[in-house]
Amino acid sequence: MKRPRTKYAKAGDIHIAYQVFGKGPIDLLWAQGWATHIEYAWESPDYARFLTKISRFARVIFFDKRGVGMSDRDVGYPTLEERSQDINAVLDAVGAERVAIFGMSEGGAISSVFAATYPERVSHLIFFGCRARYKWAPDYPQGLKPDAVAAALEHFANYADGHLLGIDGAPSIAGDPAAQRWLDTYFRYAASPRALRKLSEMNYDIDIRGVLSSIRAPTLVLHRENENWCDLNNAKYLAEHIRGAELHVLPGEDHIAWYGDQDRLVSEIRTFVTGEAVTAPTERTLLTLVFLDLVGSTEQIARMGDARWRSVLEQLDHTVQHRVAAYGGTQVKHTGDGYLLSFRGPTSALECALTLRQDVQGLGLKSRIGVHTGECEIREQDLSGLAVHVAARLLEEAAPDEILTSQTVKDLTLGSEHGFVSLDHRKLRGTPGDWALFSLSG
Repeated sequence: MKRPRTKYAKAGDIHIAYQVFGKGPIDLLWAQGWATHIEYAWESPDYARFLTKISRFARVIFFDKRGVGMSDRDVGYPTLEERSQDINAVLDAVGAERVAIFGMSEGGAISSVFAATYPERVSHLIFFGCRARYKWAPDYPQGLKPDAVAAALEHFANYADGHLLGIDGAPSIAGDPAAQRWLDTYFRYAASPRALRKLSEMNYDIDIRGVLSSIRAPTLVLHRENENWCDLNNAKYLAEHIRGAELHVLPGEDHIAWYGDQDRLVSEIRTFVTGEAVTAPTERTLLTLVFLDLVGSTEQIARMGDARWRSVLEQLDHTVQHRVAAYGGTQVKHTGDGYLLSFRGPTSALECALTLRQDVQGLGLKSRIGVHTGECEIREQDLSGLAVHVAARLLEEAAPDEILTSQTVKDLTLGSEHGFVSLDHRKLRGTPGDWALFSLSG
C-alpha cells in the first residue's frame, strides 16, 4: 500500500496527527497503545502488512495520541478523558459519524472512556491485550505489584543505556534482528526517555473499572493466551464486567498486535464488525525467489559497534527497497539480517541479485544469495511452499559473495548473457532428492 499522508486535527490547542486509508464499507479507528509513530510504522514490513489487511474491509483511521509520535509532544500530564478527546477530534476531522474502535493496551482504556461518553459514535468496541486497571489492589489481584511498577518505570526511563525496547512484548521476533531493531527504533522515535517514563506513570494510574458498566457497544475482548505484558485474567475481567462482551482467547505470546498470527487476529476483527467469516484465499503462481543474507553479522557488529551497524542496515534497507522496485520485484519480508524477494521472472531476479551483491560490497560487507524458480502459495502478502524452502537451502549452501541458483533458474534463462558454473549435485536439507546447483558468474 502507498503510504498515506499525515494530516492534523485540533483537540483544543493540541495538534493530533492522523492518517486515513482503505476503502472498506465501515470506518474502523485503530487506537494504539503506549508510544506510537504513525509515519515510522510503515517502515516495518510486519506493521505495513497488518495495516493493509485491515484496510481491505474497512476505512482505517490511524492516529498518534497527544504527547507521542507526530502529534504535539509537550502536553503536560493529560487525563484519560483528555486523551479520549483526541478520538473525537480525529473523527470530526475525518467526517466519520460512527466507527468501530479497535484498541490495543492503553488504547483500550482510552477507547472505553470514549465509548461510554459518546455511545452514539461507536458501533463496535474491540480490545486487544487490554486491562481495566494496571496496579494491584485487594479487589484487583491481577494488577502489578509496587516493585514491578517501579522496575518498569526505571527500565523505560533508562532505555538509552543500550537495551532493546519492546522485545519482550513480541517473542515471535526473537530470531529476527532486523525486526527487533525496527521495534526498538519505533519506540525511540515515538518518545524520549523522560516522555516514556511520564507516559508509563500515567498508564499505571489508569483504572477504568467504573466505566465498564456504561459501555453499550457490542464488545469483543481478544487476548493471546501466553503473552508477557498483560495477564489473561485482565481480559477475563473486562469480558465479565462489560455487558454482553465476548472473550476470544487466541494462541500465541505476542502482546504487540502486528506480530504473531496476523491472519487470525484480523479475521476475528473482520468477522465481529462485518459479520463475515473470511478465510484468506490461497493463490498458486510461478515465482522466482531470491534469499539474501549478510555474512558474519555478529563479527561485523563487534567491529563496527551497534550504532554504526544499525546505520548500515538502515541504508541497506532503503537500497533493497529501491532496487527491488526498479527490477519489478516484491520485498516479501526480512529474514534476520537479510531479505526474501520475489520476481515474476528469473532474468530480472538475477539482475537484481547481481546489483544487490555489488551494493552490499559497497558497504564493506559480504552476502550470500540463493535463487530458485518454483510454484508458490500466496496467502495475502505471505509466501509458502516447497519453492520457498529450496531457495532458503540454496542460500545456506552459498559461499560468501556467491549467488547460487537451481537448475530451473539456469534453464529458464537460456539465451541470456548470464553465465553459470556447474557445481556438484547436493542434498538440500528438508527437500527431496539431489539438486543440481549452479554458481552465477559475472
